Amino acid sequence: MRRTAMAIVAVAAASIAWLAMPGQSAFANNGGCAQVNTGGLGLNNGKCVPAKKARLVNGKAIAPASAPQEVKDIIRRANRIRTKPYRLGGGHRNFRIDRAYDCSGAVSFALGKRFFSSPLPSGPMMRWGKAGKGKWITVYANPGHAYMVVAGLRFDTANNGSSGSGPRWSKSMRSTRGSFTARSPRGF
Repeated sequence: MRRTAMAIVAVAAASIAWLAMPGQSAFANNGGCAQVNTGGLGLNNGKCVPAKKARLVNGKAIAPASAPQEVKDIIRRANRIRTKPYRLGGGHRNFRIDRAYDCSGAVSFALGKRFFSSPLPSGPMMRWGKAGKGKWITVYANPGHAYMVVAGLRFDTANNGSSGSGPRWSKSMRSTRGSFTARSPRGF
């Protein structure tokens, strides 16, 4: 028993010494989950769950480190237009930055060519992708409006609780009961 205890102490000391080395981290290459190898004793009991929520800092969304690259790209693209004004039909000509955006133009720009062949109006978004909420991305659409939730933040041109009109990020969610169809890209 004493030998086992000494071995555990030695492994723990070696782990601490490794972490003290410059450039080493318990969080490296594991999606932000701290794991320490202790010779069979898991300190996190296998319950580590990487963060899946984006943060909102001064109106700008910050993607979680554990997000797939496509989700990070969507957040980056949405951040590029998050201060643009609202204009009916804005953002529907192509995927280049426009002067202003409407709801579906903003969603189309953020999702981009990876998910759409061209910008879509809100009605066709009701049939796009697969039915239901996604793990990372959900587009909510009805014949007159569209918005999306990405990594737990809402990207919307209406009722976003921020100053100005146009595409903005928000932590607050809106009721979708009976009025919106939830759609998501496959795998996200």
